[in-house]
Amino acid sequence: MGVKILEETTKNPITLIGELSGVCYGSNTDDAEKNYKRGLENVKSGHGRTLELPQVYMVIDEYSARVMRELYTHIAGAPTRLQASTRYINYADLKVYCPDSIKKDEKLAEIYVSLIENIQDTYKKLIEAGITKEDAANILPLGMSSKMVFRTNLRQLIDMSHQRLCTRAYIEFRELMQEIMDKLSSYSEEWKWLVETYFKPKCEVFGYCTEAHGCGRKEYKEV
Repeated sequence: MGVKILEETTKNPITLIGELSGVCYGSNTDDAEKNYKRGLENVKSGHGRTLELPQVYMVIDEYSARVMRELYTHIAGAPTRLQASTRYINYADLKVYCPDSIKKDEKLAEIYVSLIENIQDTYKKLIEAGITKEDAANILPLGMSSKMVFRTNLRQLIDMSHQRLCTRAYIEFRELMQEIMDKLSSYSEEWKWLVETYFKPKCEVFGYCTEAHGCGRKEYKEV
């Protein structure tokens, strides 16, 4: 599995926020240190719109088509994505995500692998028979590995972390969220601070659980 943060990603998001908001305040934006302090004030004050200014470009690879479908629920505030085509790419040798709950049971793992091999074989036969990749793709499983180019922003990633770091969230998405956080933390010191400070499950944000069927980490409170 892998997430790659592209160089087009804003290197110093806090400084950028301070510089651009400073334009609207009529402030001097030539001083990087002052821009950083101004940006930090914006972030800590909860000025959410400014969080949409830092852009994040990434390639998500070898995660399942299923988790990428769930990622679509976070496409808002102008983020966008491109996903590997099932019309043009030949998936005769598709790779598939296998949950640990199946991997740890040898018999179930054999059944799982057998099914995937059957799908692969059927797909190849359809292609060899002259069926288009577009039509043959209808038998492909949601668990197959896919690739996505994803452009989002700081505000959306913070919101996504609140939902997807919850222990009740889909486990593969939790793994994806954690990898995005790790890669951003390595990208720059400003990203590292933002991730450590603001990327957290919503129970830590609110101080209580908003899920009627929560994990028990925090007490449930109806809102």
